[in-house]
Amino acid sequence: MKHRIVVLGAGYAGAYVAGNLARRLSRADTEITVVNAVPEFVERLRLHRVAAGHRIEPGKLADAFTGTGIRLRLARVTAIDPDRQVVAVADAAGGGEVGYDTLLYALGSHVADHGVPGVDEHAFNVAARPAALRLRERLDGLERQGEGGRVLVVGDGLTGIETATEFAESRPGLSVTLIARGELGARLSAGARGHLRRACDRLGITVLEHTSVQAVEATRVLCADGTALASDATVWTAGFEVNPIAAAAGLEVTENGQIVVDRTMRSLSHPNVYAAGDSVHAIGDNGRPLPMSCASAGYTGRQATDAIVARLTGRDIPQTKLVYPGNHISLGRRDGILQLVDDQAQAKPKYVGGWRAAQIKNGIIKISLWAVSHPTFGLPKRKRRLAAAPAASSREHRRAAA
Repeated sequence: MKHRIVVLGAGYAGAYVAGNLARRLSRADTEITVVNAVPEFVERLRLHRVAAGHRIEPGKLADAFTGTGIRLRLARVTAIDPDRQVVAVADAAGGGEVGYDTLLYALGSHVADHGVPGVDEHAFNVAARPAALRLRERLDGLERQGEGGRVLVVGDGLTGIETATEFAESRPGLSVTLIARGELGARLSAGARGHLRRACDRLGITVLEHTSVQAVEATRVLCADGTALASDATVWTAGFEVNPIAAAAGLEVTENGQIVVDRTMRSLSHPNVYAAGDSVHAIGDNGRPLPMSCASAGYTGRQATDAIVARLTGRDIPQTKLVYPGNHISLGRRDGILQLVDDQAQAKPKYVGGWRAAQIKNGIIKISLWAVSHPTFGLPKRKRRLAAAPAASSREHRRAAA
């Protein structure tokens, strides 16, 4: 009987892991199933551009997985039963269960409203393609009215900064305001902060610093200081949170729901479950948790892949570096910031800005997309066969983690 590997989620982490497992493991011993809610690969890194009006067509997962032997199950994950080793799913046919021997959990994250009233009802976001398309339709409508609609972007993290600058550049007829809870670009170096402010000034973006949003309404945003800001489209970019499915399944998780793992991305509570991407609480080589990011998805996905292959084939597990090199921020199509950080995750004094930084960011996006779209690249002539007893027992796992 073949060893069943099930990958939940086909974002940057899940699609990468699935493709690499298919390259390295023999089909004679294993079968790989990817469960994903939609048939397309969602490029979250470019969804703010989709909302801004750029025509970016998503790639089909079925096309990417053609010839790999990967089975694609289009369904939404509703629950996990670790005792029975099954995943409950819902689809157009009513759903069912998918059994596994090894599970890779990579369901990613979604918008966190932080308990602010009205976010779900009235705010737009760029965390998923349908949401980005709804926002684009709204912005199209504002431009058709020809009265210079007012767009409020709440949150000055990377997503908020990229969204505000992209909108201001692509839709100059709109009035764009960026609401920052603290100082704009507080995690950047002094030089990079200055560059960011100049970019906002150049693009005509109004920046409100040290402003906390208390509620979102249909036509305005209420701030903690009592200020009411008129808005024709409020875009919520104030953070992300993970799906509660892992916690509900009884896996050991952190307070925010991320799966607690060892250095190999293996669940501390369930030895046949691995996690990667935004869903995992991974401690980097600097002793700090890796942030939710595409870069972290790559590193944690690579480590999870190496660990799964090694354990199943009876080999030593190599350690993949777990680092966060810095922030790559696009400021429209022709400007950007590349901010490197030190081993304590603090911004280094020097940064790269302007056209060169924008090109570096575009290159990163292209490489990420290419890696997902070409999972058979470098396909080895001989794939690894499974060992006679590939998986360690729960007792061995607990002893190793102690």
